[in-house]
Amino acid sequence: MKIQGQKLLFLFFFLAFIMGYAQVKVSGRVAFKNKGISEVNVTLKDTYDGATTDGQGNFSFETSEKGSHILTFTHPKYETVEKSIVIENQSVAVNADLKEQISEIDAVVVSAGSIEASDKKRATALLTPIDIYTTAGADGQISSALNYLPGVQKVGESGGLFIRGGTGTESRIFMDGSLINNYFSNSIPGIAGRDQFNTSLFKGNIFSSGGYSALYGQALSGVLMLESVDLPDQSSYDIGISPIFLSAGFQKLGAKKDYSFGASVGYSILSLMQKALNFNTNFIDAPHGLNGDLNFRVKTKSGGFFKYYGMYNSNTMGVRSESLEPEYDFGLVRLKGKNTYHNLSFRQKFGKYLLNVGGSYSYNESDLNFSTETQERESDRTKLLTDGNYINFKAVLERKINKISAVRGGFELNNTNEKLNFEEVQKNYKDLISSAFVETDLGFSNALSAKIGVRAEHSSFLGKSNIAPRFALAYRLARDWTTSLAYGLFYQNPESKYINGPAELGFQNSQHFVFQVQRSSEGRSLRLEAFYKKYDQLIKTFNVIPGKEQNQQIQTALNNDGYGYAKGLELFWRDNKKTFKNIDYWVTYSFLDSKRDFLNYPVSLKPNFAAEHTLSAVVKRFIPEWKMGVNLSYTYAKGRPYYDIASTFDNGKAINYTRNEGRLKDYNALNFSINYLPNLGKKDAKAFTVLVLSVSNVLGSKNVYGYNFSVDGSRSSAVVPPVNTFVFVGAFISFGVDKTEDAINNNL
Repeated sequence: MKIQGQKLLFLFFFLAFIMGYAQVKVSGRVAFKNKGISEVNVTLKDTYDGATTDGQGNFSFETSEKGSHILTFTHPKYETVEKSIVIENQSVAVNADLKEQISEIDAVVVSAGSIEASDKKRATALLTPIDIYTTAGADGQISSALNYLPGVQKVGESGGLFIRGGTGTESRIFMDGSLINNYFSNSIPGIAGRDQFNTSLFKGNIFSSGGYSALYGQALSGVLMLESVDLPDQSSYDIGISPIFLSAGFQKLGAKKDYSFGASVGYSILSLMQKALNFNTNFIDAPHGLNGDLNFRVKTKSGGFFKYYGMYNSNTMGVRSESLEPEYDFGLVRLKGKNTYHNLSFRQKFGKYLLNVGGSYSYNESDLNFSTETQERESDRTKLLTDGNYINFKAVLERKINKISAVRGGFELNNTNEKLNFEEVQKNYKDLISSAFVETDLGFSNALSAKIGVRAEHSSFLGKSNIAPRFALAYRLARDWTTSLAYGLFYQNPESKYINGPAELGFQNSQHFVFQVQRSSEGRSLRLEAFYKKYDQLIKTFNVIPGKEQNQQIQTALNNDGYGYAKGLELFWRDNKKTFKNIDYWVTYSFLDSKRDFLNYPVSLKPNFAAEHTLSAVVKRFIPEWKMGVNLSYTYAKGRPYYDIASTFDNGKAINYTRNEGRLKDYNALNFSINYLPNLGKKDAKAFTVLVLSVSNVLGSKNVYGYNFSVDGSRSSAVVPPVNTFVFVGAFISFGVDKTEDAINNNL
């Protein structure tokens, strides 16, 4: 037995020796662009033999296999490579060069000048509906929430988006690709109009403050592209109650979840708040209005989508203010406005092609009455009547080249028909702007991509055409760091309100240069952006005063001799619950240097709507145990310049000159809001309720937006907010839908 055991042990060692002697070493290096790649799995196909590359891309393993085999190299970020090898009795050396795996998730995206919020970009998403509703001071309005992002100026006395030294009319807002011509409600001079569209209507947006896509035009400064929701998660009924408005609506989802329809109606009036708060503005007719909307959405069997949205809004207000003219005690302005908007869109995939077709119709009517008042009587009213019909149609066909490259093209028609009647000025402005565009996204690798486009337009009113090239490039510097560069040429027609007589006019234009460095990681985002804008062919105007007693000036376009520039730096930092538990905050700083010689400016001046320094901060804290969200926001802006510009004739030549000028006090506003969810956590709750308390300008800062001057320039009055501190209390109730998880996940 002992001898037998010795034989078995000898046989065991002999076989081990033979097997060890038969092992062959396979080694090599795996690289991408001559740089070694770590963590690459190197495997002898259909065996268990293999290894993983080290930090320099080297690998080595031993195998007892013989003959012809396949060696595979796999890594999630690179394309799999297979190499044929022959294993005999000598070591085998194999090197491999990998190609980058193109991925929609990993690919760098051009982002210079733009901020995107959508389901696909949740990590750095901004301005989702939840963001807007929970931003103190935004009042649930998209345009107000934009004031807390880089590049946007808060100009409280006028409606519109003031972007990087541009006027409020130099930006455009689109819904599902179609132009919205009446996004803001009608208002009177010195009081900004409000958003007319419900924030919850939209599921995402792209805000571009420069260098935007060739698919959009007629905007010298920037665009906001809103994307409406597709189908709701389930049917629901909603009620909103507050001292200033009542609203109700519903959304009905089909049983097969392939269609939905809904409607809402609301009425608002400010008279109760006038009694509770100390208003700066003397409203003789408290602002009030009626609004309603309809929508339907249909998903076709082939995956296409039809969407319709229609809106109607009417509003009325009247204001009395002390007259600047010595012969009158008060000046009165009354407004009756109404407008409607309809949007129909369709998208459908046809193999490798995606078709997007959309159209919109807008109607806007504004009836402004100006009069003066003494102790004895009110003067006869002077009316400024305006109404406009606007039709927009756009078709875009897109074809995917690969996962991160695509080409798209299409055309757009924008028809305008406006009428104006004010004293001796009467006009009917008509224009058809025809546009064609083509654009391509080029993904060279996951680290390098470009967007190249060109847009051509023709204006029937101007009788002229233009061609506008656009270009953008993005490169990944490191894992979380990217840089982007954008350039574009942008054209815009002169505003129709200045076209009150014959003049040889052309397109206004601006050139954008944008450079951005961004760091994005889970829950954190840092953006540094520098920009330069050059304006050419801006219109110059001359002031005409139809009636001295009304002190209402009409500016009439003379030529396109205006010019200007805007340059600056912007910083944006957001930390979404990464550093502090349940705390989401962001900070924005913008520096702006801008000058213009346009409209009635006598020389090149800093625009009266552009602040040199702007700082804002937003903080949101969700307290689950209290079922409550607490939100703060703060805005500071360096005082803007103001001017009193008059006009005269010298030897038959129109001359504009400055009589009074200065700088406003710095703007400050601290805002506060609380959202309380009494149904939070109650799974059997039949209704979901949100109670809201919001206080704008908590500290009561007496901000000034500008000054009005008398006809001779000897007297002035400040343009101030209607109220220094505004308090809002409201309740929003949804029946038939449980939003508990949404509230927890989104920190409502």
